[in-house]
Amino acid sequence: MGEDKSEKLEFIPAQIKVIEHIRPKYACRHCDKSSTHTPIKQAAMPAMPINKGIATASLLAQLITSKYQYGLPLYRQEAMFKQYGIELSRQTMSSWIDKSATRFVPLVERLKDELLKQPTLFADETPLKVVKSDKVNSYMWVYCSGQDSPVPNHSIPNIVLYDFHNSRAATCVVDYLDGYRGYLHVDGYQAYGKTQATLVGCWAHARRKFIDAKKLQGKNKAGKADVVLSLIQKLYGIESRIKDKSIDEKYTARQADSLPILNKLNTWLEQNQRQLVGNSKLIEAANYLANQWHKLIRYLDDGRLSIDNNRAERAVKPFVIGRKNWLFSQTTNGAHASATLYSIVETAKANGLIPFDYVNACLDELCKPEPDIDSLLPWNIKM
Repeated sequence: MGEDKSEKLEFIPAQIKVIEHIRPKYACRHCDKSSTHTPIKQAAMPAMPINKGIATASLLAQLITSKYQYGLPLYRQEAMFKQYGIELSRQTMSSWIDKSATRFVPLVERLKDELLKQPTLFADETPLKVVKSDKVNSYMWVYCSGQDSPVPNHSIPNIVLYDFHNSRAATCVVDYLDGYRGYLHVDGYQAYGKTQATLVGCWAHARRKFIDAKKLQGKNKAGKADVVLSLIQKLYGIESRIKDKSIDEKYTARQADSLPILNKLNTWLEQNQRQLVGNSKLIEAANYLANQWHKLIRYLDDGRLSIDNNRAERAVKPFVIGRKNWLFSQTTNGAHASATLYSIVETAKANGLIPFDYVNACLDELCKPEPDIDSLLPWNIKM
């Protein structure tokens, strides 16, 4: 008569194991009789991410990804472990995370070396409150290259790096980029102009300002903002059509199709900017467009460039979401640790790796006396 088969999903809670390392001590009976000093032999302890600590790489990977990938604060993780009969205080876990971040510093520095070799970068910054700091607002800066996710045969590696500073001063980005002379996609913040990079403007920022202006026009009312938004939408339509094209094909398409639209936008700006009155948001949007124009049209110069800075904005979003859960960092050391670990987790995600597996594998290697850093780069690692 045959049979019917159905599948159901069952959840099996996580397990925590205690791993014992037993190291026998050996001595030679012959040496014991013939010498006043008896040599004792014993195997060395396996290298561990935290010296003399009970946390294994897998436990640390769980803590790190829970907080930095899924935004789970340590006090919630403390409650979860308690359900399994494990007493792990948030203070202990915080100490472990800080020590783990220290292990990752050489890898992050190596990733930074690779980042600054790339011809095009993206950058953004967002505020962060640090409790034990004399600064009202500190900032988490983000720098990235490549795409949000792996692209076959893509020559630019996907790297996302965070850098914490208790300031938004231009020296933060100038020092980090260290003389970088490639293209840098940014918003209109003036600090980026102090770098030696060639700045590329963000049409997404320009569009948002005109969207804000349109809201003041009232519902079902068309106005000057609609004209600009319609032209910007056409620019994005071209980008959507050519997103899978080669660098040369993108350049050719932009010269043929995008340039005429940009000329129309420039004409609108020349005819309207000085005559605008009343709608303060529209005046602000037009002024932004005029001030940023030379950067906004720069994406025409090279097919490798993007029409906006959404790559960096999407990269900073996981941090912003996490910040809504844990709200602040207690200390500047904790903020630096967060920058390091967000860098590792987000770079793993951008390269199609499972962050838990990647963090686990990295910690196993990084605790060795002479770790092979190059083997841990996301495009090199074998798991």
